[in-house]
Amino acid sequence: MDAEHRLLKPFEVAALLRVDPKTVTRWAVVGRIESIRTPGGHRRFRESDVRKLLEVDRAPHLREADRPGD
Repeated sequence: MDAEHRLLKPFEVAALLRVDPKTVTRWAVVGRIESIRTPGGHRRFRESDVRKLLEVDRAPHLREADRPGD
């Protein structure tokens, strides 16, 4: 299944983002990352959304690293 349609559990997202699974859930509650609810009420996250969040979070670090020295 491709990243656009693959759904991840909170602990899988947490491992990718290197945070606690509870942090992932809090981020979903405040809207930092979109989640889907299963019929049983569990949160799932699109892998594509997680990858986008990773890119956004890394971008400032990449720009900083690419700057010429002062």
